[in-house]
Amino acid sequence: MGLFEKMFGAQSQAQEAFSPAEAFAAVTLAAIASDGYLSEEETRGITATLSRMKLFRSYPNDVMNRLFDKLLGIVQRDGINTLFDTAKESLPPDLREAAFAVTADLVLADGIVTEEENTFLNDLYQALGISRDIAIQVMQVMMIKNRG
Repeated sequence: MGLFEKMFGAQSQAQEAFSPAEAFAAVTLAAIASDGYLSEEETRGITATLSRMKLFRSYPNDVMNRLFDKLLGIVQRDGINTLFDTAKESLPPDLREAAFAVTADLVLADGIVTEEENTFLNDLYQALGISRDIAIQVMQVMMIKNRG
């Protein structure tokens, strides 16, 4: 904690629970931003991937943009850990494996997995309560998918 935070008690504020869609999007955003960088191309990739899902099918572009503005605002204001912790607590159990699979796909899509992204994926499957065997299977499939 920095001096400013100690002096004024300015700490990350706990976020209200996310909707299932917000939580899902937040997990993917946290993974892609885990290397400290979020490009326009990565943002477009997340949006394109999510828009094909049943969970986001009713989200027009402007609603999806507002969703990402909200999530990025939380990252800027409170940090990526607050975003992820809120998402993890809000994500329904039946969406956890799907969130891990989509996240792994997005991380592997550019063909480069940074150490931060690797660590994030390892921490993610554990944080979401996904078995190691399922996580390995998901990673194997996503590596095959992203070879070409």
